[in-house]
Amino acid sequence: MTIDLRRFFQVTNPSKTLAIENLEDQKYYIDFSSVRGGKIIAELKDKITFFSPDEPTCMLFTGHIGCGKSTELLRLKVELEKEGFHVVYFESSEDLEMADVDTADVLLAIARRVSQSLNLIDININPNRVSKLKQLLQGAVDILNSDLQSVKFKIPGLGDVGISSQDENHEEQLSLAFGIGEITTRIKSDVKLRHKLNQYLGPQKNQLVEAINQELLQPAIAALKTIGKKGLVVVVDNLDRVDSRAKAWGRPQQEYLFIDQSEYLTKLDCHLVYTMPLALMFSDGYGNLTQRFPEDPKVLPMVPVQLKDGSDDTTGMMLLQQMVLARAFPEVKPQERLNKITEIFDEPASLYRLCRISGGHVRDLLRLLNNWIQKQRDLPLSRQTLETLIRSRCNEMTMQISDDEWELLRQVKERKKVGGDREYQKLIHSRLVFEYRDRHGESWFDINPIIAQATELKSK
Repeated sequence: MTIDLRRFFQVTNPSKTLAIENLEDQKYYIDFSSVRGGKIIAELKDKITFFSPDEPTCMLFTGHIGCGKSTELLRLKVELEKEGFHVVYFESSEDLEMADVDTADVLLAIARRVSQSLNLIDININPNRVSKLKQLLQGAVDILNSDLQSVKFKIPGLGDVGISSQDENHEEQLSLAFGIGEITTRIKSDVKLRHKLNQYLGPQKNQLVEAINQELLQPAIAALKTIGKKGLVVVVDNLDRVDSRAKAWGRPQQEYLFIDQSEYLTKLDCHLVYTMPLALMFSDGYGNLTQRFPEDPKVLPMVPVQLKDGSDDTTGMMLLQQMVLARAFPEVKPQERLNKITEIFDEPASLYRLCRISGGHVRDLLRLLNNWIQKQRDLPLSRQTLETLIRSRCNEMTMQISDDEWELLRQVKERKKVGGDREYQKLIHSRLVFEYRDRHGESWFDINPIIAQATELKSK
């Protein structure tokens, strides 16, 4: 079997999320749950489908950016749909400016995406039921227009808001999604307008939540049940990418959104799953966060490449190697793939080195592999090229590390623990430190193997 190098390059794209409902993507999927401390997606699913199918739930899902959360959430979507739920999955970064997010932005994005999704399956909300939401959106448009000096902001053919009580139901549903979309698109690219909108909606967040619940979510769930669906689930991905910078009054944005504003995120009358920044697990406010959300956050840790004592985690390494081999030989059985390693790599040790140096971070592994293919443009891939890429990546990562951070990294390397202060949060956010969990669910930490050989970590 001749490997198509271009195809191999394309399927190792680290930016591509596997969509499990896609039959082709299923061939590339590797289940890491056995080495990640438990079947986390199964727990999220069971909470919705078994324990609380008819009551709203709200759960947080976290882990290092790039560790595979989106792939797992898309798998959750498929599993929930098999159980009869209507699932609205979206990447919040497409709707929000992640450097400046407020609660109203998130609520509007959810309302828009739910409305769009219902329209696609021809479920229509009675236009007479959206009066409060229409009023709030009309006020938002008036606020935005008050700041424009030339062309006024309107939604063509559907009035200033995109909602008309004279429209047919189908047009009403389309216009609601379109109207909110026009507002969120406008404010995403204009910080001044975004702040004006949040000044307007900020004092009315309770009214906004109430309007979304009464005029959109509750009638939507009722309509879904008439066609045999068991309920509505909204999965808000990429909210873990909210920037850590402080708001104007000094409160870190992540803590403001997930702790101070948690009451609004949890009050929507449907099943909700939000991704949350991993750094919040180590903040001083984590205790408050767990008190304000009904469930403790579910954590997706790294795929372990070694045990806490430094010895190899053979199962984790085996699964990572299968992830790489599946991209080259998706039609070949797992055991048979092992006989084909030298069709891709100059020796098995090169594949081992790739998996070990990734630290079990799925996206980092694929990025290294993808760059390796691109740089060499030939098979088998040579160890020498990989080592060049590793040195280059190590240099990039270490350039920004301060002396104080090097000291913290040395402590993590020795103790396998992190503290709760902001310096440790930065190390985790920057992927300089990874979290792992053993078979019993106990967590421990280690430095990113890419920087493990840096001279600064060997000094006293």
